[in-house]
Amino acid sequence: MWSGAVNVLISGGFSSAYEQLLPEFERTSGIKVITGSGASQGTGPQTIAAQLARGVSADVVILSREGLGELIANRIIAGTDVDLARVPLGVAVRAGTPKPDVSTVEAIKQILLRAKTVAVPGSTSGIWLRTDLFPRLGIVEKINVKAAPRGARATEMVAEGGADLAVMPVSEILHAAGVDFAGSLPAEIQFIQMFSAAVVAGSREIDGAKRLIEFLASARASEAIRKSGMEPLAIQSL
Repeated sequence: MWSGAVNVLISGGFSSAYEQLLPEFERTSGIKVITGSGASQGTGPQTIAAQLARGVSADVVILSREGLGELIANRIIAGTDVDLARVPLGVAVRAGTPKPDVSTVEAIKQILLRAKTVAVPGSTSGIWLRTDLFPRLGIVEKINVKAAPRGARATEMVAEGGADLAVMPVSEILHAAGVDFAGSLPAEIQFIQMFSAAVVAGSREIDGAKRLIEFLASARASEAIRKSGMEPLAIQSL
């Protein structure tokens, strides 16, 4: 039996698959895992980078490739980063309401313009939407966008009626309470996010951390990852 515990900090995009897979990993490996959460990017004290900076214990981080890129220079053990899955952006609407047409760029533009409030995550995808897509569509000054600290809060805003829709990773929509998945963004305006894992510099559980990442990157994890709305990038067959 493993004597220590592996501490994980994970962002929302990969969380659904991770929660399905973790019990099997702990059972088959004998390794106990303690999980905390944080945003991949953004501002505020709950981003993964901010938590690491103030000394929160972590052996493994799982977050967007963009967020991981900000940590690699001095927070990550070189060569331990592994891409686990990729996921497109989609639209969430309040459960039971009509699903809008999201099949074309013009359709997306119109539903954004009609919405009183659009919720987005404050992290990687929301940053891209606010700094790239919305300006590119010429609507950045015409829509009311609320950035939630975490993706889960964005879907809650829609479920509670505080936002008409949310644009965010599909994996954070499919199993969220109180919302329905209206569809993915069209290819011309799609942003595919990569979610990756790595071992944190200073970890005292490097072997256990590597074993967890190996498991999440294996073919064995692929089904759970697909069910969560992501495309697995399996590299091993445990």
